[in-house]
This record gives sequence, C-alpha cells and structure tokens, in this order.
Amino acid sequence: MDDLLLQIVIICTCTFLGGFIDAISGGGGLITLPAYLAIGLPPHLAMGTNKFSSTAGTLTSTIRYFRGGKVHVPTALAAGIMALAGAAGGAQLNLIMNEKYLRYLLLMVLPVIAFLTLKPKKNKEGQEEKPPLKSHIMILLSLGIGLSIGTYDGFFGPGTGTFLIFLFTGLTRLDHTTASGNAKVVNLMSNISSLATFALAGKVIYILAIPGALFGVLGNYLGAGLALRYNAKIIRPMLLVSLVLLFCKVAYDMFLPA
Repeated sequence: MDDLLLQIVIICTCTFLGGFIDAISGGGGLITLPAYLAIGLPPHLAMGTNKFSSTAGTLTSTIRYFRGGKVHVPTALAAGIMALAGAAGGAQLNLIMNEKYLRYLLLMVLPVIAFLTLKPKKNKEGQEEKPPLKSHIMILLSLGIGLSIGTYDGFFGPGTGTFLIFLFTGLTRLDHTTASGNAKVVNLMSNISSLATFALAGKVIYILAIPGALFGVLGNYLGAGLALRYNAKIIRPMLLVSLVLLFCKVAYDMFLPA
C-alpha cells in the first residue's frame, strides 16, 4: 500500500508538470511517460496508462484554447484528420524501419529548430508584415502538417506537440497561441485513437491512470490559461524547454541505452 501511494504521488507530480508544459508548448510526454516507466511499469502498460492521463489533460487544454478563440478550426480539423491516417501509417513503418536513423536526424534538426525559435523577429520601421495566406493554401499546408507529424507520432512520438506548433507558426503563419491551440486539437484526435487501442488491449492501469489524469487536467488547465494570457512571451521560451528535453531524451536513448 505504501508503495502504491508513493507511485501515485510520483505520477501525479509528473503529470501535473507534464500537463502544464504540454498545454503551453507540447512535449509533456517527455516527462510523464518516463515517470510511468520509472515506477516499474512495462513499456506497453506505461504507454497505455500515460495515454489515459494525457488524453484527459489534452482535452482540457483544447477546450480552454477553443473557448479563448485560439483555435483555427479549419486548419486544426484538416491536420487532425490527416494525423489519424499518418499515425496508423507511422506505426506500420515502425515495424519495418530502425528508429536509430530518425534519432540521428533529430539530433541534427533539433538545434536548428531551437535556433529558429530563439531568433528574434526583426520588425524594421515601415516594414510590412507578411500577408495572411489564403484559406485554401492554409488547408493544404495543414493537411501536409497533419500527415507528416501524425506519421512521426505513430512511428516515434516524442515532441509531437512542439513540432506541430513550430510548423503551424512557420508554414501557415498562425500566431504562437493559435498554433498551440491547433496542436492541442491534433494531439487530442491522435491520443483518442491511441487510447482506444491500448484500453481495448487491457494496457491501462486505472488505479494510476485516474489520479494521474486528474493532476494532468489541472496542469493543462493552468498552462493553457498562462499561454492565453501571455501569448508568445511564455510560449516561445517553453518551446525551447521542450526542445531541450527532447534533445536530451533522444541523445540519452542513443548513447546510453537501457
């Protein structure tokens, strides 16, 4: 009983922190999944139980972004639908391709993304900002974003929300807060599909998943509120935190395998 209580305390602490970060910049799974593994759960049970808590938290932040008017519905839905298909294909790809090649690619790409995220935007006096894209172009780009990141999520997964925010801001020209809201919608659709698979296979430990979900909801609620209040001032620094966490995890998995 004491061991179970300690496990719950560890999980609740990590799901709160992971949910808080995930609501702002994505990457919460880099904290929550290792927590489930650290308390001794086998990988499939850890992933299924983590999906339960992360889905509840993502639903909370999605609702809060939506109510705050920070979800661009057409692009979010387009990307979300394609992410479902991409995730299924990525899972199949995982069965036939070695993940180490993707890890090498990420180690090269992540510092570049961090630099572009940190690089200040130059607003010269009299300089016109880029005009917004036409709706049909935004939809087409969002379809590509959803398919590519959905495939990545199904094949590998870590940092999916962070990559979504980066692509929504860089390609469709959404502001950071709306891009974060869109990322929540896409993540939610992917999480629901994954959770159903794990739950039907009996890979969710509800005595850990339910309290983890409650604290994940709290973390997501507070994180989304902070993002809506401070916009890019909080989102851009948290993106860097998520990228650093992802870089460290990928490097650790490559060079210090369990």
